[in-house]
Amino acid sequence: MPTPTKGPRLGGGPAHERLILANLAQALFEHDRITTTEAKAKRLRPLAERLVTFAKRGDLHARRRVMTVIRDKGVVHRLFTEIAPDMADRQGGYTRITKIGPRKGDNAPMAVIELVREPVNAKPKRAVVAEAEAATKRSVKEDAAAAESTDESAEGKFGPESAAPLEGGASPDAEKFTVKGNEDSMKYHVAGSRWYDSTVAEVWFTTAEAAAAAGFEPAGGEKAQQVEADDAEAAEADDAEGSEKE
Repeated sequence: MPTPTKGPRLGGGPAHERLILANLAQALFEHDRITTTEAKAKRLRPLAERLVTFAKRGDLHARRRVMTVIRDKGVVHRLFTEIAPDMADRQGGYTRITKIGPRKGDNAPMAVIELVREPVNAKPKRAVVAEAEAATKRSVKEDAAAAESTDESAEGKFGPESAAPLEGGASPDAEKFTVKGNEDSMKYHVAGSRWYDSTVAEVWFTTAEAAAAAGFEPAGGEKAQQVEADDAEAAEADDAEGSEKE
C-alpha cells in the first residue's frame, strides 16, 4: 500500500524526534552553543525558546514542565538560575542560528545554534541616543529654515515697500508702514478705515498704491477706503486748525 503523506520529521518516528530534540536542547543549555545540521537547528529553535520562556517564569510548575523534556536536573538548574536571568529583559529571540560550511562526507548543510545572552539594552541605547540627536538636529534646521522664511516672506513676496509685522501684528515702523494687509483675503486697510483697528496685519505697506501694486484690493472697495481716508485727513486738519486758533 502507498506510504501516507506526512510533513518533515527527524528520526524514525515522532517519539524518536522528541528524544532527538530533547537531547539537543539539553546540550544547548549545557554548553550555550552547539553545532548541528541546519534542519535540526531550525527544529530545535522553537523548542529551546519555549523552554527559556518557562524558565523565565521561575515557578515550580514551570520547572516541572521543563523537566518533562530535559531529564538532567543540573542542566535545568542552570537554565533557571543562570540563563533565565540573562534573558529577563529580552522579549524573544533567545537563540541565534549561524550557517557554516557543509559537513564532510554527506555534504549536509551545517549551522551553529547558540543562546543570545548579551545585554539587551547595550545596542538599542546607543541607537536611541543617536536617533534623539538626529531628531534634535533636524528640528534645529527646521526652526532655522522657518525663521528665515518668516523674516523674508513679506519682503520677498510683496517688494521693498512692504514689511513683515512684529509680534501681535504691530508695524515695524509706525511712521513709514501704515497700511495693513491681509494675505488670506488679499485686502488692504488704510489708516482710519472702518476695519483698520480690528484688523491684525499680516503684512504692512507704506502706501495704498504699494499694496495695490502687490495685488491687494481695498477692503470694501476703493470708494470706501478713499472716503474714509479723506474723512480721517479732514479730521486731522480740523484738529490742527483748532490748535492754531487756541
